[in-house]
Amino acid sequence: MSKCGVRLGLFLFGLLLGVDAATAADWTRFRGPNGTGVADDKNIPVKWTKENYLFKTEIPGKGHSSPIISKGKVFLQSSSKDLAERYLICVDANTGKIEWSKTVPGGPAKTHAKNSAASCTPAADGERVYAIHWDGSELLLTAYDYKGELIWKQPLGTFKSQHGPGMSPILVGGTVVVTMDQDGKSELLTFDAKTGKPGWSKIRDHERASYSTPFLLEKTDAGPDLIVASTGGITAYDPKDGKQIWNYNLKFDKMRLRMVGSAILHQGSIFAVSGDGAGDRLMVAIKPGGQGDIAQNLVWDKKKRTPYVPTPLAKDGLVFWVTDNENLAVCVDAKTGNELWDERLGGGGVSASPILIDGNILTINEQGTAFIFPAAKSFELLAKNELKEQVYASPAVANGKLYIRGFQHLYCIGNK
Repeated sequence: MSKCGVRLGLFLFGLLLGVDAATAADWTRFRGPNGTGVADDKNIPVKWTKENYLFKTEIPGKGHSSPIISKGKVFLQSSSKDLAERYLICVDANTGKIEWSKTVPGGPAKTHAKNSAASCTPAADGERVYAIHWDGSELLLTAYDYKGELIWKQPLGTFKSQHGPGMSPILVGGTVVVTMDQDGKSELLTFDAKTGKPGWSKIRDHERASYSTPFLLEKTDAGPDLIVASTGGITAYDPKDGKQIWNYNLKFDKMRLRMVGSAILHQGSIFAVSGDGAGDRLMVAIKPGGQGDIAQNLVWDKKKRTPYVPTPLAKDGLVFWVTDNENLAVCVDAKTGNELWDERLGGGGVSASPILIDGNILTINEQGTAFIFPAAKSFELLAKNELKEQVYASPAVANGKLYIRGFQHLYCIGNK
């Protein structure tokens, strides 16, 4: 076995046992541990008072990159207001002090009104932080150590989309995985985390730009599968060599819809959402497993009142989501898709994905109003907190603290 294979095997063994020591209490990728959006922290306040705002740090420039936390550091990305530069910023997770900021060249960037020139969320492994930068045309993948020293950089080529990029890298053992789902072309790329050397890559069936972040589906026999979702379908790959194991082709009534919200796994089913600006929606629940085309594995689907950008959540046989424009919170039975309740939260649209903290769901709308309610079979609004700043980035949780990235500031909320 190669050294890379040994590293991957050791990582996956630790993952299956749930003992990834480097990231045990951290939030090291988009939507936290394996992309679930779930935090086990017990002491984060539900109703926020002035005393709960532990720090409020002004972040230079503009960006919708979500914060990640690793080893007492918050990492996030931004872009200068004149678009001439792109930033990777490191903030002390306890004090809010900006420890360092690294710059790569930028340029004019055309994006959707709800996107930015710095919407990609970085990922970290306890030693290095990996970030995707877009100069308005070309993409660049960088790796820095936690002191801000550049370890390597790898050009990814051009990215074409009327919306601009927004994909986020993940770590699978010693490998960085990047989805390049742009208009008309899709490719799954891997790189050695230590050196940046390209690994295996796979061309995917595709049509429209997507931004869904992959996750690992744990198995008991041959190790986990890498699950990737885009307009080309939901696909399982062997993370060791990129071999495709199975694929579920999404069935659209019209043209293929984009996948912006990420797929999640709960009680043996994968839940994936898609949509577009015209209001068309498709959400599916499928059973993973098998070989080749698994069209027969559809459990249920929905084409109305489902999310496009925000990622769903799941707990105890229930699936929860909030819709983009109406800010409608919905709860369904995971096995049947039958709706148990819906509640119009109000206050404007939603771009940030909700998260689950100690059994409660936190969702924050674009105006900065955070709603908190139990992940339960009936709805009860526990708190409505006003941040008083616009929010498009998804919140993060680590070590008993909640981190929210607004348009101008990074907020840390917790108990003193």
